[in-house]
Amino acid sequence: MNDTTGENRERTGPDIAGLCISAALLGLAALCLWDAWELGSGPSYSRVGPAVAAEIVAFGLGVLAIFNAVSSWRGGYVEAEPYDIAPVAIIVAGFAVLIAIIWLDGGFIPGMMVIFAATCFAFGRRAPVTDLIVGFVLALLVYLIFTKLLTLSLPAGPFETLLDQTIRDLFAPRQPNT
Repeated sequence: MNDTTGENRERTGPDIAGLCISAALLGLAALCLWDAWELGSGPSYSRVGPAVAAEIVAFGLGVLAIFNAVSSWRGGYVEAEPYDIAPVAIIVAGFAVLIAIIWLDGGFIPGMMVIFAATCFAFGRRAPVTDLIVGFVLALLVYLIFTKLLTLSLPAGPFETLLDQTIRDLFAPRQPNT
């Protein structure tokens, strides 16, 4: 529906695209719930096991699916605005480079630098060197928090290996000279 005044007009009847999105959300919720059930309940001494996070996500997706379906069924939605596919393509390309870097054992930090800079570029920022530096700092902080504080593993490349070795050397107990 074209509106010569430049304003979006409300359409009547159910929003078919919205109902399809609701179905996809519900399917994703079911997949998360199935995955949670496959994980099991965890240790018998704990009420909170590894499946709890997946169950919470499944519940949230289910609620979103229901509310979206009700809203879509009522109609009265506004016609979609035109969009530009280029920023989406830039972010998808950034994710492809991130996956390639991690797959080629380049490490977490370089991959995250690239996806951060690609996302900034997609949103209209034109300072790639600054964005790579900011991406490096943020990725370094995330890497240190996950690997050192939470003791979780992230993909390690040459830089992460050097960083881990440097941290071990800095904080290793010193042997007295005798």
